[in-house]
Amino acid sequence: MTKRILAIANQKGGVGKTTTAINLAASLGQSGRRVLLVDLDPQANATSGLGFGRDAVAAGIYEALAGERSVRELTQLCEAPGLWLLPATRDLSGAEVELVSVERREWRLKEALEPVIDQYDYIIIDCPPSLGLLTLNALCAANAVLIPMQCEYYALEGLSQLVATIEQVRTALNPALELEGILLTMVDARMNLTQQVANEVRNHFVGKVYDTTIPRNVRLSEAPSHGKPILLYDQRSSGCQSYLAFATELQHRQPDAVQ
Repeated sequence: MTKRILAIANQKGGVGKTTTAINLAASLGQSGRRVLLVDLDPQANATSGLGFGRDAVAAGIYEALAGERSVRELTQLCEAPGLWLLPATRDLSGAEVELVSVERREWRLKEALEPVIDQYDYIIIDCPPSLGLLTLNALCAANAVLIPMQCEYYALEGLSQLVATIEQVRTALNPALELEGILLTMVDARMNLTQQVANEVRNHFVGKVYDTTIPRNVRLSEAPSHGKPILLYDQRSSGCQSYLAFATELQHRQPDAVQ
């Protein structure tokens, strides 16, 4: 069976990408899956959001990309059940430039992950908010892309660009890559704009927009400052219940994806 390697990508910042990476990973772990979250963003927000401060992590994904250390020895066990983290450190900020001259530069992440793929049911990659070389590595390593999208019109423009990039990568580098789906985030059902944008996306990407949506939720925003996924911070919150529902929907859409 094919393991699911999901790149969570959107070149637009502030759309809930890292929030989705952390809380989807934790929710899948809660359901009994073994999950590895890869923090590929130099801002290292997924790392700190899971309770690993920048100064507390000496090495991470940068060393794996550079071929200096294996993913297995860099992985950190998280407090949330079933969840492991491949953290980011400050060194990752220079990787975009350093990888330019490296042989097979687009495949560094895929090659680093290959020895551990069979240990996990899901590998989730939190991409930086850009379409640079790090994101390209994620798209070459993944077999599917999950796009978190805020319900506003500027997001529609960025979505078209990202979908075009996914198609280019599939054609030129990774034929196995597919669009897993689009997750609507920061949803405020009271706003007409939210409904208009949601309807437009659902009509344009038929069958690719999840039924589950993620609401604006104060507790969801607070959780990263405590270094916890929402599952451990406030399980009764609407944000937590939405991510648990999303993890269930994602698994039901891919019944043959994991064993």
